[in-house]
Amino acid sequence: MAGLDRDVDVLVVGEINPDIIVSDPDPVPAFGQVERVVRSIRMTVGSSSAIFACGAARLGLRVAFFGVVGDDSFGHFMLDTMRSREIDVSACLIDPKRQTGASVILTSGVDRAILTEMGTIGAMDVEAVPPSLVKRARHVHSASFYLQERSRHRLPAFLAAARISGSTTSFDTNWDPSDRWEGGVNEMLQSCDVFFPNSAEACRLARKDDVEEAARVLAGTGASGRTDGGPTVAVKMGGDGALACRADGLSVRVPAMTVEPLDTTGAGDSFNAGFLRAWLDGQSLEEAVRLGAVCGALSTLSLGGVDSQPTRAQAEAALADWSRA
Repeated sequence: MAGLDRDVDVLVVGEINPDIIVSDPDPVPAFGQVERVVRSIRMTVGSSSAIFACGAARLGLRVAFFGVVGDDSFGHFMLDTMRSREIDVSACLIDPKRQTGASVILTSGVDRAILTEMGTIGAMDVEAVPPSLVKRARHVHSASFYLQERSRHRLPAFLAAARISGSTTSFDTNWDPSDRWEGGVNEMLQSCDVFFPNSAEACRLARKDDVEEAARVLAGTGASGRTDGGPTVAVKMGGDGALACRADGLSVRVPAMTVEPLDTTGAGDSFNAGFLRAWLDGQSLEEAVRLGAVCGALSTLSLGGVDSQPTRAQAEAALADWSRA
């Protein structure tokens, strides 16, 4: 683990955008100028990177963020909200020539569709991350790999350099809008300590139909040429729980914690935050997966990705109740 004298637990480098959430049992619009009344529409913290950062801060980790927004209402909303959630956004850049991206999420509570306008979402430049900020971080996390248009091909080298400087690293691809599932993921695996795909992403990346086999393939790819055993691959499987494995054969699988979800937006990002909270604390792989599963489940109890994210005490209480069930 990176030195405990560093004053930032997690540095997040990634996209910043709000979510406009349309929630209804049937959120599908009807074209032909048909107006439908839905249960609710609201704006909240969006983007995988920002939702993860909020979850990590909620769990008591000291979080700093590097990203780009426009000089507009969406951008200021995001920076103000992240700041209010005790995330250090002082390194974030405001680009007056671009507008902040945004996602419209149509959710029924158990499934969702997402429409995204990119704006500044792909504008983050890893070469502009202050080196002094990286050196202060115990851990560096990158999300939405396929949306990082400006930095995608430089992110592997950035994570590798962060590891050389003493930080541990992790990343999450999220969905590939092109559905090609190529372009640098193997290099990212060889530069990271933890990879966080969901089951569909893992299977597509590994070109395998079985999620456990896919996880092992990805772990093996990441271990190639390394002497430290390679990365942990932690796969989020929704209602089927989660699993994690390493190329050395270490593997755990846990079921999902039973909840009645209101909105699954950001549940995977909350899982990532919970996993890293335990992992950075030096807990076992199973303990990390279980804390991740609890944080992911609890995050679904409110609309949006952040309003039900638990504190460490709340997560541990839910974990204890789950263990006794």
